[in-house]
Amino acid sequence: MNYYLDVIKKYAVFTGRARRQEYWMFALFNVGIVLVLSIIDMVALGANVLVPLYSLAVLLPNLGVTVRRLHDTGRSGWWCLIALVPVVGVIVLIVFLATEGNQAGDKYGPNPKYVPTA
Repeated sequence: MNYYLDVIKKYAVFTGRARRQEYWMFALFNVGIVLVLSIIDMVALGANVLVPLYSLAVLLPNLGVTVRRLHDTGRSGWWCLIALVPVVGVIVLIVFLATEGNQAGDKYGPNPKYVPTA
């Protein structure tokens, strides 16, 4: 739950780096919330209202964590646009997001896995 809330708190932060765990836990929570909202939509409302509203609400946090995740792999945030290429683009983006981040610091910031001992 902390990963989800951390991403929401940094909803418009497009600088820095995000670990794989941060990105994928946020994605997992989003899938769960969308499933619950879909059930509520079907049972209570009979229309698809809540899922689009939720998707719009988390659009910026989702984009921000995706850009930070790409930064962790040493890629520019503009690589998000590859998802616009039908089928292949989404697959390539998923591979980029699942790739381990750079161990050393880069132009996007220090390694987010590094925990100072002090």
